Amino acid sequence: MTTEHLAGWSRHWSLRVLGAVVAVLGLVLAGGGGWLIALGGSWYYLPAGLGLLVSGVQLMRGRRSGAWWFAAVFVGTVLWSAWESGLDYWRWIPRLGLMVVLAFVLALLLPRLQPGASKKVARSLAVVLALVFVGAFALAFVPHGWFRADQPVPQAEAATSPPPAAGGAGQPKDAPADGDWAAYGRSNAAGRYSPLAQVTPDNVTQLERAWTYRTGDLPDHNWGAETTPLKVGDTLYLCSARNILIALDPGTGEERWRYDPRVADEAIPYTAACRGVAYYEVPSTTAAPQSCATRIIEGTLDARLIAVDARTGRPCTGFGDNGQVDITVGMGRTYPGMVSMTSAPTIVRGVIVTGHQVLDGQHLDAPSGVIQGFDAMTGELRWAWDMARPDISALPPEGESYTRGTPNMWTTASGDEQLGLVYLPMGNSAVDYLSATRTERENTYSTSLVALDVATGKPAWHFQTVHKDVWDYDLGSQATLVDFPTPNGVVPALVLPSKQGDMYVLDRRTGQPLVGVEERPVPQGGVEPAERSPTQPFSLYHTLQKPELTERDMWGISPIDQLSCRIQFHLASYEGMYTPPVGDSHSIEYSGYNGGSDWGGIAIDPRRGVIIANYNDMPNHVELVSRARADEMGWAPRSEVRGDMGGAEGAGDPQAGAPYAVDVNAGWRQPFTGLLCKEPPYGGIRAIDLATGNTLWDRPFGTARANGPMGIPSHLPILIGTPNNGGSVITAGGLVFIAAATDNLIRAIDIETGETVWQDVLPAGGQASPMVYEAGGRQYLVIMAGGHHFMETPIGDYVIAYALPE
Repeated sequence: MTTEHLAGWSRHWSLRVLGAVVAVLGLVLAGGGGWLIALGGSWYYLPAGLGLLVSGVQLMRGRRSGAWWFAAVFVGTVLWSAWESGLDYWRWIPRLGLMVVLAFVLALLLPRLQPGASKKVARSLAVVLALVFVGAFALAFVPHGWFRADQPVPQAEAATSPPPAAGGAGQPKDAPADGDWAAYGRSNAAGRYSPLAQVTPDNVTQLERAWTYRTGDLPDHNWGAETTPLKVGDTLYLCSARNILIALDPGTGEERWRYDPRVADEAIPYTAACRGVAYYEVPSTTAAPQSCATRIIEGTLDARLIAVDARTGRPCTGFGDNGQVDITVGMGRTYPGMVSMTSAPTIVRGVIVTGHQVLDGQHLDAPSGVIQGFDAMTGELRWAWDMARPDISALPPEGESYTRGTPNMWTTASGDEQLGLVYLPMGNSAVDYLSATRTERENTYSTSLVALDVATGKPAWHFQTVHKDVWDYDLGSQATLVDFPTPNGVVPALVLPSKQGDMYVLDRRTGQPLVGVEERPVPQGGVEPAERSPTQPFSLYHTLQKPELTERDMWGISPIDQLSCRIQFHLASYEGMYTPPVGDSHSIEYSGYNGGSDWGGIAIDPRRGVIIANYNDMPNHVELVSRARADEMGWAPRSEVRGDMGGAEGAGDPQAGAPYAVDVNAGWRQPFTGLLCKEPPYGGIRAIDLATGNTLWDRPFGTARANGPMGIPSHLPILIGTPNNGGSVITAGGLVFIAAATDNLIRAIDIETGETVWQDVLPAGGQASPMVYEAGGRQYLVIMAGGHHFMETPIGDYVIAYALPE
């Protein structure tokens, strides 16, 4: 090679590299763009790809025309982005981000082209592009997607009388003392509101860690403790991921006792979770036993109901068999991990009401979802509600079992002591995504709120939120009991959030809607066209649903992965909300099965009349896989050869015994970067006026600090709005405390403005609902930092308490 050739190569090698990158990008965009046009999608990618392909070839040849071709595509991209995106910041990122970077590199290389530009022009252009990039990056730190209504958040009334709550005006019969937190949602009304006001927006920045306790329980798979402790009197009570019961000093975090029921790892279902325990005090009218006059009751992952003395942690020997009851009696065949209790039982009028989780997606012939009521003193079975066999009032006849495959209640019930009703958020039948084998009674009660009379175990009323549910929209949130203002006066009511985002307001005595519910036509078809309900109920009170998805909502960190998501969008079946799943092809489910609202529920400030709801905003990409294909791929139930493969719920679920298995891409992740196909935000938190259902403020919730492409944390406090699991608590001091998001932060939010006024970094994921109590004259905030496998947050066993300095 001559000296002249070497000089030419030296001058052009950088152009060759840039040209090759641009050409490959153009080739991918052109090929994918042609496919997208054939599917009826955007016209942009094909001409842009062809232009970049020509540009790349000319740049490799060192020709100035390559720069002009790139400039033409760049200008066209800007115009197209403005037309598609408007002022939506997040939409500009995948459309223009990579183009600005490539344009910056090209500007620096302009003098090497033939004929070349002056170095002064090249540097000036590079500076402009660098400023554009830096400015656009800086805008990422400016909050996007906030909404504030003209209507201000109602001010709290003077605390001269108890706030309205369950059971009519004034405190409910089972209300805890102001400084206590006596049930999963603070009381059976599930309001998650504390009347404590020591910590306010003015002094919350002084919060500090008062103590930290470690449970020592760290499962090596499927972790996600999700625990909310109780505080009653002078003791804090909680359960660990695998159901170790623990009592702590609420002021110091010092352990007082622990009881280990020795739950085996093989009993861990989808998640090793113990959301909470229940507290029961023997009534003064009853002859108090020498021990267990106060008791802590929990359900375990291996389906036992455990009762221990609240003072000592020793089993209550008069309860069941030496302090425990096997809830699977009468269920027939089962196996470890299939029947579990992950939520706290609810105790109303001395009856412990239990539901249980039946592992989703495994068998059509799964164990029954029977609801059971046990005597809080003796553990004796008072009644059982098998929805398919109303003739069974306790155990089934000898040789028979409770009806298999019926809807279960895996989450937490709420209750009304005065009415004697317990409110059950029901799940779905054993196979979530197919409905043809369900009975009439299953179709009546699945995905419904069912009010049971605790004296008899018989339904008093029910309200269904989804007809013939094939979207896994089971009710995950507790119903929250309120006094609801109507033109005819205050009515004892409940607010019911749902995974699809709708909130319903019902008279809790009768189940009748107090605000309209409208049956609207929904998409039909799918694999079971005759099964689809022509309409679904839509709440006229409030919804967390967002507008239907369009191709423009598809996202990515670059044009390539955004193009991939656009193609997937058009290949999938999607006709809006309630698009039915299709066979051996994909459909889009939006909202996805993680909400809307899930097990964290909502919190309600009864003085201000404000609902706080955190929510997820992610679609699912769903494929029903034919039985033959699923069998070829070796998809078998957990109890068989497939084992526990981990991953998202619904990812490769065999649905054995049904004509289709199911594969759910939860959140609809991109194949290249692992980011989600829908543009941010992916989660939010909202304040809602209780009386009207109007939004007071709404904002993205969660930052990108622990999230990024290919699972690499960005460490950037960009308010992108992340997936979140866990609920909030409101205090009379005007603060909302919440963790839940995947950025491993716990926050205090000013209820008046929606602004974060304090936060702290947790040592593990905060996928649990916090609680607030008083001890020794100090107000404490407590959160379980246990992490969560599904949310991909770090595992931990930390119980952390915050308080103002002494």
